[in-house]
Amino acid sequence: MCYTIALNFEDGVTRFVDCKPGEKILDAAFRNKINLPMDCSDGVCGTCKCRAESGSYDLGDEYIDDALTEDEARGGLVLTCQMVPSSDCVLSVPVTAASCKTGQQTIAATVTRIAPHHDAAVVLELAIDEGATAPGFLPGQYVNIAVPGSGDHRSYSFSTAPGDRDLGFLIKKIPDGLMSNWLARAAAGDRLELTGPMGSFYLREGEGPLLFLAGGTGLAPFLSMLEVLARAGSRRQIHLIYGVTRDLDLVLVDQIAAFTARLPNFTFATVVADPASDHPRKGWVIQHMPEDMLAAGEVDVYLCGPPPMVDAVRHYLDDDGIRPASFHYEKFTPNAPLKASA
Repeated sequence: MCYTIALNFEDGVTRFVDCKPGEKILDAAFRNKINLPMDCSDGVCGTCKCRAESGSYDLGDEYIDDALTEDEARGGLVLTCQMVPSSDCVLSVPVTAASCKTGQQTIAATVTRIAPHHDAAVVLELAIDEGATAPGFLPGQYVNIAVPGSGDHRSYSFSTAPGDRDLGFLIKKIPDGLMSNWLARAAAGDRLELTGPMGSFYLREGEGPLLFLAGGTGLAPFLSMLEVLARAGSRRQIHLIYGVTRDLDLVLVDQIAAFTARLPNFTFATVVADPASDHPRKGWVIQHMPEDMLAAGEVDVYLCGPPPMVDAVRHYLDDDGIRPASFHYEKFTPNAPLKASA
């Protein structure tokens, strides 16, 4: 049995390595051709210091205090030259992937389904090549998808769970947008190339309540997170608020509702900003956040949406002096439409 170690580099690139029982992280990385920072490899210099975001491990007692103090160890810092995992782990590496002579992984995939949702969004489903390893990523992360024939790419979060051979994405329709134009003429069987995964917005381990705040197609990473939680049999209290501008922007609500049967403590609410809407909950996400969850100070808040929504939530929490147990957010900006050639 091997443990899966996710290495998150400071430039957003994530690489996954397998670590054998009893093997040190540094050795596992080198075996996978990733040169993590190091100098002595004996627990003396502290050059290989990283932060363990999740997982269980043993640091032994063969390092000196100058390399890693007790306070640092209690705070989650580790020496990869001494760290021996006893579970899957996530490590934050304080250097770029390029400096470790590693880069983004490339995934080749085939389009299996394109499902438009009015003029709001498109669900894109892909299957990775036969014999290829299912892509590793953390629930909430994204990849860059090369738009065929353009020499350019667009970034989208996975809406499916890590390890699945079938990949899903929820893509906002942009009038005359690069990816939107390609999707309008694409068909099952077309080929795409993905690079990644990337991003520091991903689900962390924990037992406390979760508040998910999604704006528009920012729903995608939460579908991935919910699927992971459902498969793990999570009993955490989870509440999702899904805010959109118009009624037609509400997509995949049936898919969200299906999680209520798989997660015993999951609830959700949809919110429409358009004042002319007949939707029962109108306004902005900040007007519908559960005060009881926030007041206790034990909730982990995850937020993904357009910049105005993200900024509004951040200001709301700051202005009201609300301090969640943790707060993770990701802004996304719709890709600009194509410019007419001169």
